[in-house]
Amino acid sequence: MLPQISPADAAMLLERGKAMIVDVREPDEFAARHIPASLSRPLSLPDAGPLACGTDVELLFTCQTGRRTAANDQRLAALGKAGHVHLLAGGVDAWAKAGLGVAGRDAARTMPLMRQVQIAAGVLVLAGVGLSLVAAPVWIGLSAFVGAGLTFAGVSGWCGMARLLAVMPWNRVTA
Repeated sequence: MLPQISPADAAMLLERGKAMIVDVREPDEFAARHIPASLSRPLSLPDAGPLACGTDVELLFTCQTGRRTAANDQRLAALGKAGHVHLLAGGVDAWAKAGLGVAGRDAARTMPLMRQVQIAAGVLVLAGVGLSLVAAPVWIGLSAFVGAGLTFAGVSGWCGMARLLAVMPWNRVTA
């Protein structure tokens, strides 16, 4: 298990130029709210090898609450120099709660993209089952189509519904 560092200690290291914060959340989560000057490197991307930073620079990994980084600590440890990799205790939520300031668009405006996918898929499956019971049995095909799409997304890592929802007006990231 990688050692954790408090938001206050992390802020002091950042002020002195002795740390780099790496956010492992997805791009939509990062755009909604992140620690200023943090680097976005989602866990969903393939590993590109160790991060280039100075020998005396600490790598501080963060996510929303700290659970995602803790669950992937061995993978994250390989991205930095031994003894110089830490997890930000409590993630971005703890950083904001400590009053250290966050950047990004208003996170309350939109929910995470994967949650939108789950809601849309659930509604389509329920609609397919409901319509097959009250209208015509052929509507069960809608549920089968969504199930096949979710299976494909899990196996391939490519989700058509997520791509479609990402371009919706409420999910567009503006400069």
